[in-house]
Amino acid sequence: MLRVGLTGGIGSGKSEVARRLAAHGAVVIDADLLAREVVAPGTEGLAEVVKEFGEDVLTSDGALDRAALARIVFADPDSRRRLEAIVHPRVRARAAALEAAAVAADSSAVVVHDIPLLVETGQAERFDVVIVVDVPEEIQVDRLVRMRGMTRDEARSRIAAQASRQERLRAATIVIDNSGDLADLDGKVHRVWEELRRRAT
Repeated sequence: MLRVGLTGGIGSGKSEVARRLAAHGAVVIDADLLAREVVAPGTEGLAEVVKEFGEDVLTSDGALDRAALARIVFADPDSRRRLEAIVHPRVRARAAALEAAAVAADSSAVVVHDIPLLVETGQAERFDVVIVVDVPEEIQVDRLVRMRGMTRDEARSRIAAQASRQERLRAATIVIDNSGDLADLDGKVHRVWEELRRRAT
């Protein structure tokens, strides 16, 4: 088994890389998806969030109101740390269970953990390989404005809330430059996949 950490700044195209690795045969474990699952209605995680932040973070049907919670945690680093203390351990436990199942099915599996905040949460050491999807900040800003409807200031603020480009690159074993188009990315991911398969066997 090869344990791979995949990360990249917002707007870098990390999700495109994850999709392509999955198509090649990697088992992709998406930390964002798990983070939503561990605070779904009826979970212990959601109960903890409500206990910590109050009923105002719930929608009328009892689901987590992500926008309301984001307003609290993005404005206050201490609140963000409290939220992460609830969510991150649960995400890690779920990811470990999914990884164990993948390895039980195939001992030479390439298991890719897609983790937006891999560097910020100090997890690089947990992986055999860390792939960083990298683009210059101006490309990140342009993509966030074009694809997510953010203003340029909102985009820069979201980028600034994450690890710096330099911090991510320092953690990287493999860097995928995603400044080009999707056809260019296909070729790069194919070459990376060949390298991962070689390391896994």
